[in-house]
Amino acid sequence: MKFIALITLICASLTTYGQVTGFYTGNGVELSFGTDQKKTASISYGDIDNDGDTDIVIANGRHWPDQNEIYLNSGEGVFDVRFNLGIDQSTSYAAELGDFDRDGDLDIAVGNDKKPNSLLMNDGKGKFTEIGPFGKVDSNTRNVTLGDIDGDGDIDIIITNRFYENEICLNDGNGNFDTILTFGENDDATIDVELYDLDKDGDKDLVLANRNEQQNYIYLNENLDFSQKIKFGTGSDETRAVALADFNNDGFIDVLTGNIKQRNQIYFGDDNLSFQQFVELDTLQDETFSLDVGDCDNDGDVDIIVGNSRGRNRIYINSGNGRQFEKFDLSKNSFNTYDIKFVDLNDDQYLDIVEANSEAVNSYYFNTIPQGKN
Repeated sequence: MKFIALITLICASLTTYGQVTGFYTGNGVELSFGTDQKKTASISYGDIDNDGDTDIVIANGRHWPDQNEIYLNSGEGVFDVRFNLGIDQSTSYAAELGDFDRDGDLDIAVGNDKKPNSLLMNDGKGKFTEIGPFGKVDSNTRNVTLGDIDGDGDIDIIITNRFYENEICLNDGNGNFDTILTFGENDDATIDVELYDLDKDGDKDLVLANRNEQQNYIYLNENLDFSQKIKFGTGSDETRAVALADFNNDGFIDVLTGNIKQRNQIYFGDDNLSFQQFVELDTLQDETFSLDVGDCDNDGDVDIIVGNSRGRNRIYINSGNGRQFEKFDLSKNSFNTYDIKFVDLNDDQYLDIVEANSEAVNSYYFNTIPQGKN
């Protein structure tokens, strides 16, 4: 009860940063998922225990084995229940939620570095049983993306592997992923991939983020043939994250790139799928590791949150035209943020922010716009 009262007090008062950006942890009190400082690589969310609120899954380890964790939401954005995900410690980069066996609850796909990726099935009450690996064994998995890539109504798994071919693991409808397709080259340094039907032909295409001064590509899906590629970016990018949205409200999906020691950019979509027109999100050359998009001020356009390594995380408020953004620091902290996401934690219809930090506490920030200004 004391912690709930503390949250209420925090939500009723704005810090200096809260008055500007609308996000805060409150009067110097850090809102965090526990107090551990692990090598966290990603954070995901969903209603794990089917009680109607948003819970959190944290993937820890990266190159070093560690324990992945689940935090259950009380319903008010308070996470006072934590338990381990799985028995073994893993070198995890990702833990993504999806109903793979179509039984109505959320299962978890864990992507590991040089260790088999693992699938854990939910019993409907938030307890998980590991049923085996998916994908190739011992690849350098850096991310896991979920979506129906073959259009058969179930959730498939896309694995991005740094310096290995990337994989598509097709679901048979029952949570089995024995059919594996590959795309890209053996030396691709792919870190992230997003899915969207860019050519409007009814199936989902792949938008890749490549590191190590490699070319970024869009792979068009033609009945699971991904041989047709579209270049975007500079051709020698250090892109670690991509996000998709219609930033300028012209009816075409645009591509936002998060780059390491390069300026982050928005590449605009058009009828020709050229993605040649772009704007720089910022003049800064941060080490951006993660991106997310959402309407955080509820004004009808798409805003941006940027997670940086060894630098402050930043919010970019869209002016409405997708070319001009007002920039704010999320906080005074300079963490190694590997993942950052918009999500409504307390069910007030405003997007909050969760932050996965390596070797620092994993934090969350409430959106104060309901108490502040629109």
